[in-house]
Amino acid sequence: MAKHGKKYRDAFAQIDQSHRYELDEAVALIKASAKSKFDETIDVAFNLNVNPRHADQMVRGSVALPHGRGKTVRIAVFAKGDKAKEAEEAGADFVGGEELVEKVQDGWLDFDVTVATPDMMGQVGKIGRVLGPRGLMPNPKTGTVTFDVGKIVGELKAGRLDFRVEKAGIIHLPIGKASFTEDQLKANLMAITETLARLKPAASKAPYFRSVAISSTMSPGVKLDTSYASDLL
Repeated sequence: MAKHGKKYRDAFAQIDQSHRYELDEAVALIKASAKSKFDETIDVAFNLNVNPRHADQMVRGSVALPHGRGKTVRIAVFAKGDKAKEAEEAGADFVGGEELVEKVQDGWLDFDVTVATPDMMGQVGKIGRVLGPRGLMPNPKTGTVTFDVGKIVGELKAGRLDFRVEKAGIIHLPIGKASFTEDQLKANLMAITETLARLKPAASKAPYFRSVAISSTMSPGVKLDTSYASDLL
């Protein structure tokens, strides 16, 4: 059985696993428990009362975090001509056409998200088996297949997150870093919660928010009282 370090054990001792904390208390507690030398990521996990195997209960979309995610996002854009120039001016890290596709085919994957113009999707489809399993395939449903590359690159750089509910009804997303203020973390968390509330499928039965928990990279989770989320429905 794996053994946890002293910092984890100390943090665990401060968290009542049977208790559902109010939002303010939970955020303060998780910040206090993040004591690593590096800037830990703070995540949220929602357990939604949906069955993604049914199309009418799929929850997917995107959300712009008001304070970003605290991480530099590396964006690869598949585009040519003026659209390639537009992507570069918007801050894309890697831009190219067929040559960028070939680079990925050769094993290069030093990026976090991809964007493609519609006219490039025929080429990008060649690397679908590489990008797809890693969640990196451009998708028109998330706005990453578009001619408006400048806008989407700007949104992604500003902290936009794309999400899709997992088979077990879980959505897991970052809400920032331990160095963020409590207000910044709460604002990011509320932005995600409000988005999920708007996307509630009509076929979902109560309670839609089964559970919500936040955690840092090196500490145990803190369970939230879901009333803060349910009040948004």
